[in-house]
Amino acid sequence: MALPELSLSLQFARFDGVARHRAALPRHRVARCIRHALALPGELAVRIVDADEGRRLNREFRGKDYATNVLTFDYAASPVVMADLVLCAPVVAREAKELRVTLAAHYAHLLVHGTLHAQGWDHETGEADAQAMEARETAILAGLGIADPYRGR
Repeated sequence: MALPELSLSLQFARFDGVARHRAALPRHRVARCIRHALALPGELAVRIVDADEGRRLNREFRGKDYATNVLTFDYAASPVVMADLVLCAPVVAREAKELRVTLAAHYAHLLVHGTLHAQGWDHETGEADAQAMEARETAILAGLGIADPYRGR
């Protein structure tokens, strides 16, 4: 099965330690994660930010005054998925360490997670939706050779 086409913009803010995050996110790996999660062609921008920018965006757009791991700004789901994914590097790094997974594996999970959000998947609308989204993420990640991020939770 052919994967959907993807137009990708990958951006890194300037922050201490950005080189580690660039190394974990080569463009081809980011594109592969997103394309495996897309049901239709996509135009996505992925931006890796520091805690200040992550917190500001979460506060302005979600009313939550803390930096979160991934924010999805979805603009269209059909006929082309159009979205911005903003990942907060310090949060992702902390979570990867706590979960005892590689930084690259955790980024892969969050890229898939954010891409599913861009297509209307939502884990905050009820237990059945959360289970369906987790199952979809797990299947996509397995296809990418990444272990189930929900195992043991």
